[in-house]
Amino acid sequence: MIRNSLLIAMLALVLAACSDRSAPSSESGFVPSKQTPALVVETFQGGKFDLAEHRGKWVVVNFWATWCAPCLKEIPDFNAFAKSRKDVQFIGLAYEEITREDMSAFLKDHPIDYPFAIIDVYNPPEHFETPRGLPMTVLIAPGGKVSKTFLGPVTASDIEAAMSVNPR
Repeated sequence: MIRNSLLIAMLALVLAACSDRSAPSSESGFVPSKQTPALVVETFQGGKFDLAEHRGKWVVVNFWATWCAPCLKEIPDFNAFAKSRKDVQFIGLAYEEITREDMSAFLKDHPIDYPFAIIDVYNPPEHFETPRGLPMTVLIAPGGKVSKTFLGPVTASDIEAAMSVNPR
């Protein structure tokens, strides 16, 4: 009985994390017209990413993990989208406990062409909502304000559609 309850609870969590819905920004706790988040992280590639330095561009902040199947499906689409749009900057936030060596091994099979950082799950970026599931993607408008938050898998087409609805 207890085993069945645990299995059902685990299945519910997996399904919630892998949902194909996007949460409206108001449900995420952000007020897009007033929220201007800050984010400064050391990237896995050895550089620094400062969100404020990308004003004037759309920025896609993607929380993901190596163990998250929907996250892995997003990577090739995001790679292509990032290469095709000069007005869009991606930053991946690997939201998991993982060693540098394990991440390097992961990247051999799943190359990521945009900057990303490994985030401390016990100290996530303070200006962003703590992910309730993965993937979670936050679209920042060129003016620096949150335009939309997606909970669950998202495609380049979804991001472009959100950009066209909220042009600045």
